[in-house]
Amino acid sequence: MNMAPTRCLARQAGVIGRHFLPATRPLSTSVLLRAPTTASSTSEPSSSSSPKKLKPLTQEQRDFLSSALRVNQAGELAATLIYSAQTPIVVRKHPHLRPLMAHMYDQEAVHFSTFNSLIHKHRVRPTALYPLWSVLASGLGWSTAILGREAAMACTEAVETEIGNHYNEQIRSILEMISSWEAQGYDVGGEIKQLVDTLRTIRDEELEHLDHAVDNDARKAEPHWLLTNVIRAGCRGAIWVSEKV
Repeated sequence: MNMAPTRCLARQAGVIGRHFLPATRPLSTSVLLRAPTTASSTSEPSSSSSPKKLKPLTQEQRDFLSSALRVNQAGELAATLIYSAQTPIVVRKHPHLRPLMAHMYDQEAVHFSTFNSLIHKHRVRPTALYPLWSVLASGLGWSTAILGREAAMACTEAVETEIGNHYNEQIRSILEMISSWEAQGYDVGGEIKQLVDTLRTIRDEELEHLDHAVDNDARKAEPHWLLTNVIRAGCRGAIWVSEKV
């Protein structure tokens, strides 16, 4: 397997996560940071220090996380619909690809379920363009499959390149938040760390799909440069709109 695309993108956001760790409380209400304590000058020894003071997310941080969950849910919906539209056409001519297509779809379905749960748990409004993205994603999957196996794989290459970059940006932003909190002397709560781990795990699986696509002749699609650039531009536009609408 050609792992170069994965390693290149994954390095941008630091160490790769390995496990899903579900969120435990709504981001909109939970307290994620703990203020440090100092030893009392008159009371118990340090081994029985008082409970740490808690600090909630700021409104700006809540808005960022809500936007991230909204666009991630929309993106994973689109991914499941692309594979659903591609699979029957691709495997009809290339039956040996059935296990790979099923594997990639199954992972996207888990990603979609993960963000559905987070959207519901944290009371985040889904994008208002949900129906439009559904139609466009199905159309993209069907049209690229009709063009042939190479075009279908080029679609996966283009989409996963943008999605990998997008998840890296989210991870980087959250890690910057964590670094800032720690620099102020706060211990970071487990929920925000769990969210980073979840994003890393999903990011890594998306980049595996990119590698699978390249290994299965995505770059032999004609014209590869035009097809992938158009799809990547569409993905960037959909991400930008879904973050806001």
